[in-house]
Amino acid sequence: MNGFPHRMRVESVKPKRGSIWSMYKRMFFHVRGQWKLLLIAAISIIAVSLLEFVIPQLSQYTIDRLIPNKRYDLLIWIALGVLVTALLLALFNYLSGIAMASVGQKAVYDLRNQLYSHLQSLDIGFFDRNRTGDLMSRVTSDVGMLQQLVSSGMMSIVTDTFTFAAVAIYMLWMDWQLTLIILATFPFMILTTRFFSKRIRAAFKKIQQSVAEVTNHLQDTLSSIRLMKAFSTEQYETERFADRSSANRQANLDAVKLRAIYEPIIDMLNFAGLAIVLILGAKHVMDGGLTVGTIVAFLAYLRLLQNPIRRFSRTLNTVQQSAAAYERIVEILETKSQVMEKANALELGRVQGHVVFHDVSFAYQPEVPVLEHFDFELLPGKVTAIVGASGAGKSTITHLITRFYDPQQGMITIDGHPLPDIQLQSLRRQMGIVSQDVALLNGTIRDNISYGTPHATDAEIEAAAHAANAHTFITSFPLGYEAQIGERGVKLSGGQKQRISIARAILKDPRLIILDEATSALDTESEKAIQDALVHLLEDRTSLVIAHRLSTIQRADRIYVLDQGKIIEAGTHDSLLAQQGKYKQLYELQFPQKLRDIPAGVVTRGMK
Repeated sequence: MNGFPHRMRVESVKPKRGSIWSMYKRMFFHVRGQWKLLLIAAISIIAVSLLEFVIPQLSQYTIDRLIPNKRYDLLIWIALGVLVTALLLALFNYLSGIAMASVGQKAVYDLRNQLYSHLQSLDIGFFDRNRTGDLMSRVTSDVGMLQQLVSSGMMSIVTDTFTFAAVAIYMLWMDWQLTLIILATFPFMILTTRFFSKRIRAAFKKIQQSVAEVTNHLQDTLSSIRLMKAFSTEQYETERFADRSSANRQANLDAVKLRAIYEPIIDMLNFAGLAIVLILGAKHVMDGGLTVGTIVAFLAYLRLLQNPIRRFSRTLNTVQQSAAAYERIVEILETKSQVMEKANALELGRVQGHVVFHDVSFAYQPEVPVLEHFDFELLPGKVTAIVGASGAGKSTITHLITRFYDPQQGMITIDGHPLPDIQLQSLRRQMGIVSQDVALLNGTIRDNISYGTPHATDAEIEAAAHAANAHTFITSFPLGYEAQIGERGVKLSGGQKQRISIARAILKDPRLIILDEATSALDTESEKAIQDALVHLLEDRTSLVIAHRLSTIQRADRIYVLDQGKIIEAGTHDSLLAQQGKYKQLYELQFPQKLRDIPAGVVTRGMK
């Protein structure tokens, strides 16, 4: 559309591939305050690395000194030394393991909470663009992958790095020529690791994405189980789930294949180092340059040198899994909300509820405008109604008033304050919303009425239920207000759900009420009970009523007829009928001549 401002879509900033170091830096950021545990872990790791030298030294001393001199009296001390060393190794490994696990769990705890808190701060548009199952997978499965890294992988990497450095230095001191020949195999290991690491990470990222698809399917189907049963699509959904599970299986097999190639190559290079020591070491012994005990100790040190490499080849899977998960987590953490709150945003006091749209243009997608140069006003303490066909933009108006979205052009004010200048929570605290799709949580009736008003007393909750015509049906349950309503309120009828929603809005005591098709899906009896409840809700408040049923808005103070994002008619019920326009056409469709004298339902301020 010419001249329409395109909506700027803020994409997530993806971290660079190969960002393992940044992953460790972020994890360290979460644990830097736990210096006592980190100190215990560091001391334990150093102790383990030093103790690793003891047993090879005892072996060398036994072979070179005790056996040739037949020192039977010292054998018991050698055995005791080995046992004490083993006990100390077990103790320090335990301490380092517990310390690193505690540190790691704290990091994961903080990261998961940070991720969830950040998700809560994102705008509704973000959730429109992303599937619930994928977000659930990132908070649970992906963070769980990082938990493996920080709980065991990080400790293994730190310990092995320190041990490798210490052993390599000592071996160079023992026989630098032989050690350099052995170390010549390590560049090949490093190149092999680099070659496979990128591919393994890509494979694990594919696994994480396939897990997200499985989670998405589970979330979609389990939350729509009644729809599936009603249309007998169990077999169809089972086949779709099997397809996603098959993709996950294949992704795992691809990762296993890479690991099955990588690990034997590392083992082969390790055995090449062993062969070098055996050949050259044996030659030195035969030439008299080394003792048998020295070459035995050297072989033991070679094992200590190779073990970190061998373990790292296995830890690489954890690291790359974690790196793939980390990328998906950072994608969320670096996503910025499109609806931003200013640093010095105003905290609203109790408002009158005068809402004005000034030349507002909005589109969910740039090519499909919903509102164009739209002007609109809600007068304080008055009931304002909007009617129009589906897709005319009625619900979009409510989304903009609650600032779920920001317009691309124009300004919306409440009591003269532009919405972007107001703290979001203080703005939304002024509003109560009752919609056709009632959102209820799995819990008790009391929990759902008091949701958003957690400090309400029992008397206040019951008063709100009375005002919403809900107290009678609530007390008919054996547990009354403590009755469980099931997931999304499945144990309640449509009218009961709606009255719970109205009670929740009454308890909140908002200044601005939004009714979005609140009675369109109800039977006549339920609609009458709810309309009576709405009398209490709308009294002396600014009200915006969106409805298909004209019976619910005939006594509104002002009615707007919306068509394709534009107001085409405005006035009272009687004046709009006199205009002989769109409103009258809608009225005649809903009220044939023989029904026109039936008393209208009531959604009005104070029911005067």
